[in-house]
Amino acid sequence: MNVNKNNLKDRTKRFALLIIKLVESLPKGRPAEVIGHQLLRAGTSVGANYRAACRARSRADFIAKMGIVEEEVDETIYWLELLVEGSILKFTDVELLIKEGTEILAIVVSSIKTAKKNKS
Repeated sequence: MNVNKNNLKDRTKRFALLIIKLVESLPKGRPAEVIGHQLLRAGTSVGANYRAACRARSRADFIAKMGIVEEEVDETIYWLELLVEGSILKFTDVELLIKEGTEILAIVVSSIKTAKKNKS
């Protein structure tokens, strides 16, 4: 297996674990509960969907599955931003997660572009 694939598998798993810790630390209240649920779902699915993409049966399947990873990490960033903009958390509480999510998103988008380019 490619070292980069293993590195991204590890990064997406660490990302999910950090999301879990953040959600567990959210204050009580309906908005935090609802956003936390969505954040937990999206943030933990990034790594699961990336693992599925690594097992793709074809380049087209890989591209499709990586598209799901792209959507989930982008959604995760959205929920993190809502926590800040909704005054539930301070930016400093989620800054590193947003940075990591943005870096993962850039890697995924680049992988999709490369796979599409190599497809033709």
